[in-house]
This record gives sequence, structure tokens and C-alpha cells, in this order.
Amino acid sequence: MSFRIVVLAKQVPDTRNVGKDAMKADGTVNRAALPAIFNPEDLNALELALEMKDKMKGAEVIIVTMGPSRAAEVIREAMYRGADAGYLVADRKLAGSDTLATSYALSLAVKKLFPCDVVVAGRQAIDGDTAQVGPQTAEKLNIPQITYAEELLDISEDGVTIKRRLERGTEVVKSAFPVLVTVHSSAPECRPRNAKLTMKYKHAKTVSEFQNDDSDYIAMRNIRPYLCISEWTAANLNADDNLLGLSGSPTKVKEIENVVLTHKDASVLSSSDDDINLLMKELIASHVIG
Repeated sequence: MSFRIVVLAKQVPDTRNVGKDAMKADGTVNRAALPAIFNPEDLNALELALEMKDKMKGAEVIIVTMGPSRAAEVIREAMYRGADAGYLVADRKLAGSDTLATSYALSLAVKKLFPCDVVVAGRQAIDGDTAQVGPQTAEKLNIPQITYAEELLDISEDGVTIKRRLERGTEVVKSAFPVLVTVHSSAPECRPRNAKLTMKYKHAKTVSEFQNDDSDYIAMRNIRPYLCISEWTAANLNADDNLLGLSGSPTKVKEIENVVLTHKDASVLSSSDDDINLLMKELIASHVIG
């Protein structure tokens, strides 16, 4: 039995270090001005996928990411932790894509990998916080979706059972395959790098990276095919250029701002009734409660 799990992962700018140069004049994020990291909730999604792989005999985990050549680092990082292969969707036509254009491109990439049983993604990316790409991709694939996944309860040939994190509690749902799952930050953290896998895949590269290093890609593909990360362009996906990038993105960003929360003073309280009453009076007086 073969069981295919596709993980949608993203390399994002570290929004904890937003500065004055973080936004371009056209309203898009200046990614070159910010450090690039593995989107945190996509790591939670990767762990859920690896848990599925552990439970399903013959399962494979495939990483798909969209971005510039440097985004291949996300694929390598996933392979160090247990993913089996990766695909980078890279094309200048994709620059400036909002959630609608991104989900369109990703859905085409997933279709090229069909048949697949589960598509897993983080709930949202920290550079947008929209939580739209996963559900939009499911709609374009015309498959059911489970959002806000927190825990994998069961998985078998009949389907998958997931516990979801809701605003006021949790919910247990079951779905047949194929299904798309978005994973909440409350899900288990991703396992660390595996030393053997890190040594195995540390030289894995895309075609572009091999060419930039003047490496013999053909020879490497023949000798160690597992080190070759596949790279797809818009043409490989048979995409409609009008639905990609800025032309396919109705969302427009007007302004980006770095908000830092500060406090003027602090109080140390004990568990005594007097201190608790004092705290309640202060919260009511400042209209935090009441």
C-alpha cells in the first residue's frame, strides 16, 4: 500500500524584526530586508504529517513550497526531520501573490502529485495571518477540509480522526480521503533534526542551486537522485498567468506597522484576599473588566 501525504510549507520573513524597510512602495513585503525562517505553524503541520507516516505502512511525506530559490532551505529542513522528497514552485510570475493567487498555484502543484491522500498545512503564515491559503487550496482541489487541527487521534485506510482546537473548547471530527488539514499552533511541536537524515540530505539542492554552484546536476541525479529537489515553474503547472502574482491578487496592502506593547509600571501580588481585591479594583477602574 502506498500512502501519500503532501505538506504545504512556507519560508516567511521573521516578522519579529520588522523595520522601516519591511514594505515596498507597491504594498508588498520586502522579504530581502528580513531574516527568512520556516513558518512556525508549518512545522506543526510537518509533525502531524510525520505522525501519519509513522502510523501508515508505506507512507511518504512530500514537501511543497512556493517562493524564490532560497526557499529550498525549507525543503531541506523538512527532509532533515523525516520528509521523503520536496518540490519548489519558483517563478518570477508568482511574485506578489496574495492568498488567492498562492492557493491557485499550490493547488496546481498538488494536482501534479495526485493521487495523494492527505494535504497538510499550517493554519496560517506569520507574514499574513490570514489563515486563508489552506481552505482556499482545498476548495480549488474540491476535497473536504479539517481546520485548526490540534491532535491526530487515529488514521487508517478508512480515514483520519482529528481533534480540532476551537475558541471555546475542542471538537473531534473524522474524514475520508483525500482531505486537507490545517494545523493549529497548539499541536505538538515538530521533532528535531535526525542526525543521519541531516548527513544524507545536507547536499540536496534544486536544479538552479546545482547550476549556481557549477555542479554537474545530471551526474548527481544519476548517482544520488535523492539529492535532487524538483523545481517547477508556472509553465510546468500549466498555470494561467492572469491568475498568478500581482495580476491574480485582488488584495492590496496599504500599510505595514510594527507594534510593540509596553507597560509603564508593574505590580507584584501575592495570593492573599487583599491583593486579589486590589487587583480587581484596578482592573475595573481602568475598564479592563466591568
